Amino acid sequence: MHKNLRQRKLLSLVKAKPFATQVQLRDSLERAGVPATQSSLSRDLEELGIVKHHGHYAVPKSNGAAGRGLLSLDLSGENLVVARTEPGLASAVAVEIDGAAISEIVGTLAGEDTIFVAVRDQKAQRVAMKRIWGLFG
Repeated sequence: MHKNLRQRKLLSLVKAKPFATQVQLRDSLERAGVPATQSSLSRDLEELGIVKHHGHYAVPKSNGAAGRGLLSLDLSGENLVVARTEPGLASAVAVEIDGAAISEIVGTLAGEDTIFVAVRDQKAQRVAMKRIWGLFG
């Protein structure tokens, strides 16, 4: 089973209901068809920033862009903006960017934690970055 799929399922489980133990989490993952060892589950929890809060695993709440997955935007060449996201959230962030119909953006391509945002030209790069930050601000 791929790490990306396992981590996405783990995030959705933790957001959906409270889990007090890793055994409960692992059992729920297995019932969902996503097998996980205890060691991989522990690493996933750490990588995703999932913590125990009031006796249950939870995704920490944060404000602003990072709270919705977007971590950074960088320029690359004259026609590309590279967006970094929390692990497993690139697709969701790209869908939100696409849904905003920013005219300077030609299209997006998302991986696990990186999005390539294609723009028309160098001028469009700066405008697109500003509008993306505004979208997630």
